[in-house]
Amino acid sequence: MKDLICDEFQNVVDDLLIRHCSILDILSKLSESTSRVNRAICKSVTDCGCVSIQAKKMHIPENINTYKELKSCLDNHLRGKVCPNCEEIITSELGKLLFYSAALCNSLNISLYDVFINEYKKASTLGIYNLT
Repeated sequence: MKDLICDEFQNVVDDLLIRHCSILDILSKLSESTSRVNRAICKSVTDCGCVSIQAKKMHIPENINTYKELKSCLDNHLRGKVCPNCEEIITSELGKLLFYSAALCNSLNISLYDVFINEYKKASTLGIYNLT
């Protein structure tokens, strides 16, 4: 059974997208949305300071035998926790990114749900061999 919330979201996007209905507008707004997500995360570091980034080269021990051991050695370089204000902003920007992703799917007559399910199936079937 198809996910009705995903389909309904895609329908709402289709109903609301009037001003930026050109594929060129959608592509540029999608790109802009990605940049705004990046900017919101950067601002949580540089303006708010609720999180910091402590990046350095990852060193993976030679005696790693399993994927689980490897995963335990990895670090996302983030320190701290996103505060409620920054989380609200980042969530809002991610929502816009989803909006324009749905708009792109609508323009190309592609089901956003099918995209999600195909990616889910690929990730769950290939498991660690899907490392991207």
